Amino acid sequence: MKDQTKIIAALLVGAAAGAALGLLLAPDSGASTRDGIAEYINDLIESAKDKAQTTASGVKDYSNNVYNTAKTKINDLVGDDIIGNIKSKASDIADQAKAYGEDAVNNAKAKAKSNLDDVNTIVHN
Repeated sequence: MKDQTKIIAALLVGAAAGAALGLLLAPDSGASTRDGIAEYINDLIESAKDKAQTTASGVKDYSNNVYNTAKTKINDLVGDDIIGNIKSKASDIADQAKAYGEDAVNNAKAKAKSNLDDVNTIVHN
């Protein structure tokens, strides 16, 4: 064993022996001592519960704040870029659709004019 481990083990054994001797040599009766120990342990348990609940509540609040802050920052950073990209792509698609539609109309007009010219030529000849 390491020296530190030996020292810690000796301290723990000494503390346990001291506690046992203190209980055995206490001036109070056994029932009174047990009641005092039970009350002390119950107080420790209640204190530990309260501290655990307070800590859990604090951790929950902190994690909610971190989550909401991160969500807001991500939405601010990514949201504007994504919305701008979507608007830009939608505008490009609309321009392409408009150009395609105009080309289709112009081609239809040209074919109709050509067909009418052919019919006109046939009728006049």
